[in-house]
Amino acid sequence: MSELRLGDRVPNFILPTVTGEQFLLESHQEVHKDCWHMIVFFRGSWSPECIRFLNQMEDQLSEFTSEHVTVLGIAAENLAELSRMTEKENLTFPVLSDEFLSIIEAFGVFTEHATTSKEGVSTFGEPAFFLINHRGELLYQQKQTGPFGRACAEDLLKTIRHLKSQQQTKDSAS
Repeated sequence: MSELRLGDRVPNFILPTVTGEQFLLESHQEVHKDCWHMIVFFRGSWSPECIRFLNQMEDQLSEFTSEHVTVLGIAAENLAELSRMTEKENLTFPVLSDEFLSIIEAFGVFTEHATTSKEGVSTFGEPAFFLINHRGELLYQQKQTGPFGRACAEDLLKTIRHLKSQQQTKDSAS
């Protein structure tokens, strides 16, 4: 498992979106030059806790936007299931499929191996949050080892505001 540290550049990646496009982090950062980016890893469309959290993020999306933070979600699930969930829940931020766990592993997200009666063993990423600045440097991370205990959308916004105020203080001291 990778270990990202604060200040590290996060790995660039390309993943398919539920809208059928290819999402390249580097290109997204170029389009949103002055923005920070909140990368949200979630278990999958089958997790009620994840659905509840993703709806919180959608409900607070205008607050993230006003803080100049883009939001994107990633799960180790196929596009068809993620697409159904995104449509049913009316999620408007990008949702990406990391079906083979390559990005989940690159970010060091904890994985779970769950036995299911239909498919044998299913592997998925646990909830995790990575906030990166406009240069792709890691400012904040929170990784869970299970579905409960994650930050709520409001707590993530408080963290963003706190980090921005620290950055302004640091910049004005220079």
